Amino acid sequence: MRGFLRLTVCAVSCIPRRPCSGGRPPAPLGGRILSNPDHIFQHNTWDHVQWTEEETEKARQKAEENSKEKIPVEEQSKYDREGHKYWDRFYEMHQRKFFKNRNWLLIEFPELLPPDDAGMCRLEQEQGSGVDSCSEQQPCASSKLTSHTNAFPGQHAAFRILEVGCGAGNSVFPIISTIRGSKAFLYCCDFSSRAIELIQEHPDYDPAVCHAFVQDICDTTSPFPFPPESLDIILVVFVLSAIHPARRAQDVVKGLAGFLKQGGVMLFKDYGRYDLSQLRFKKGQCLSENFYTRQDGTCVYFFTKDEVHHLFSNAGLEELQNLEDRRLQVNRGKKVVMHRVWIQSKYRKPYLISAAD
Repeated sequence: MRGFLRLTVCAVSCIPRRPCSGGRPPAPLGGRILSNPDHIFQHNTWDHVQWTEEETEKARQKAEENSKEKIPVEEQSKYDREGHKYWDRFYEMHQRKFFKNRNWLLIEFPELLPPDDAGMCRLEQEQGSGVDSCSEQQPCASSKLTSHTNAFPGQHAAFRILEVGCGAGNSVFPIISTIRGSKAFLYCCDFSSRAIELIQEHPDYDPAVCHAFVQDICDTTSPFPFPPESLDIILVVFVLSAIHPARRAQDVVKGLAGFLKQGGVMLFKDYGRYDLSQLRFKKGQCLSENFYTRQDGTCVYFFTKDEVHHLFSNAGLEELQNLEDRRLQVNRGKKVVMHRVWIQSKYRKPYLISAAD
């Protein structure tokens, strides 16, 4: 759930949108390319970085080295069993100060925007991005209200979003400010009760457009406050990496997919294999292959593109996007260069085709 991300431009749009200005849409995941190595310290970040074979092998060896000494099996279960305690302690200590608001989110994932042609232009004007909106068209999830016998928060909304693992609200409040006044509604959940308290205590929290609740997504028997097939968008950003991949990640994705409408989209971003943060782990912090525990007891896994694809396709979703986001993060003052790796993906629940069609 931790990571540094910068504002980038979108790859695909959920609905047809008019460009705010002429020209072609920018490249997915940013368009700042380092073509001359002598210019590396001219910017803080470079996009679409290609690793040499030597750099890849060095990273592989470093990860192999820090994984040789595993945490004893008898101690490993506590990180799963007491995970909510570690995250409660984390949010109690850091409050809302640890992460910056993800203001890049609605540019990189325009599917979050309610079906309003003017929405993208308004967003770009407010953020002063100066980039064109995406012109590629994708069908939107159905906005028809799901029939449900029991009342539930957001039941009258025409467009429903769920953020899983919302933390202290670094995605929640940028989304709220965008959907306010529309027919959209945001649900957000975390299994840290302290994180949910911080969201509900925030002056911008508005129950008219958002419902925050405590939820352990690994507990497949625990009910959600909305019916199946009622969501247009599910946002899963730096969340699945905190779940043991061999035990629960697949069940979590499959369970979440059941809440998507036909045509609904799951948006994913998380740590990629050999990211800088993986290589910085010391011996004795490894739980299993590519899965570690931090000093504060929280855990993190580092994905490959293929692993992500299997997670979502095995849940019955079809790929719209599955990209490896490799960047150089530069400290110009200290002349330090750091390799960052994330995976960004978009998967859609297929439309059912009747025999008559």
